[in-house]
Amino acid sequence: MPTPTSHKLGWIGIGRMGYAMAERLAKGGCDVTVWNRTAEKAQPLAQHGAKVGRMLPDLASKDIVFVMVSTLDDVKEVVGKLLSGPDKPKLVVECSSISLEGSAELRKTLSEKKIQYLAAPVSGNAKVIKAGKLTFVVSGPKAAYDMARPYLDMMGTGSSYVGEGELARIAKICHNVMLGVVIQNLCEITILAEKAGMPRHAFLDFLNKSVMGSMFTRYKAPALVNLDFHVTFTPKLLRKDLDLGLDAGRELEVPMPLTSLTRDLLQQMIGQGMTEQDFSTLLLMQAKASGIELQPENKEMGDGL
Repeated sequence: MPTPTSHKLGWIGIGRMGYAMAERLAKGGCDVTVWNRTAEKAQPLAQHGAKVGRMLPDLASKDIVFVMVSTLDDVKEVVGKLLSGPDKPKLVVECSSISLEGSAELRKTLSEKKIQYLAAPVSGNAKVIKAGKLTFVVSGPKAAYDMARPYLDMMGTGSSYVGEGELARIAKICHNVMLGVVIQNLCEITILAEKAGMPRHAFLDFLNKSVMGSMFTRYKAPALVNLDFHVTFTPKLLRKDLDLGLDAGRELEVPMPLTSLTRDLLQQMIGQGMTEQDFSTLLLMQAKASGIELQPENKEMGDGL
């Protein structure tokens, strides 16, 4: 089993997610060099032992390069610059949320240069990473996964290998489809309980202690109780993933009636201008449709992390 220093690592992208992930590798004693378009954002990682790279092609001499940026265009740009010099890494691990088609295109580009590639999207956000509960779903060559696995596992609670090609992208789409359907149902039953006369915090306390409670219901309870909708995931991003799920359902001839209905309800919310806060503002839509006006309950609620 590789140790933290068995491979030289490169890390591209120091946003909120990328910073927290690279920080765990650095604190774990890995030999990691980080790069970010705005170099100042990467500088604090030096205190944890990371090296801060000046030029992207410098990272190409590393064994494994992780990519965590915003969009497919960003991925193409940074990978293009990474490979613009004479060196090339053994393996690129792409952790951003990109499409199946974009991921397949990247795999083809890297394969032509004899570079192995893993699609490794994540479940979690910066707070989840800091709590050590980030998870990865990974697809690509099994030998490449075995090489990267110790570093993936160091960043959270573990990784799941689902097969070759872009299957990890499908898994992430399925994951986010469930995110949408579950939050809509959670909002419906929370409003039902409140309209019957129950405080939201009391109902959610019961739910979270029951067999139906989950890490997700516990994590969202403070937002639903105190109406704190700071963004973890925007309604438009969730709509994009529901659309990707419905597209996959059409292609593979899988009926997805609950997903379709949830997408329509989300679109109603977006159409009313509710786009800038967290996707859990679906609670407000449900309350309005139910004829009640919500107030923050100002209760201390654990988020399970």
